[in-house]
Amino acid sequence: MASAAGASAFGKLWNSPVGPKTIHFWAPAMKWGLVIAGLGDLARPVDQISVRQQLSLAATGIIWTRWSTIITPKNYSLATVNFFVGCTAAYQLARVALEGDKNKEETRAGVTHKVESAKSEE
Repeated sequence: MASAAGASAFGKLWNSPVGPKTIHFWAPAMKWGLVIAGLGDLARPVDQISVRQQLSLAATGIIWTRWSTIITPKNYSLATVNFFVGCTAAYQLARVALEGDKNKEETRAGVTHKVESAKSEE
């Protein structure tokens, strides 16, 4: 009895419109590589992050997350992977933005120090 239930569950998955016999299964499975690469880039120095690339990954992640839920057949595995692609790209963009703010503050502090030094010399 249990094997019949298991076979029917496997049969349902195998013959599903988003099952392994379709591109709707394999495209999201392969797209996890982008998420893994994005997580690997967390160790990369901020000055080596491509803002344009991360913007495109974030935009496509957000757009395709929504699109995956309105197409027929609904593809929740595609929505999930695109959500994580968008999240990893957004995190990288936040790292770039925070580093830029930090550099601006350091520059302002350096300029203020130089101006104060110049005034004290006079």
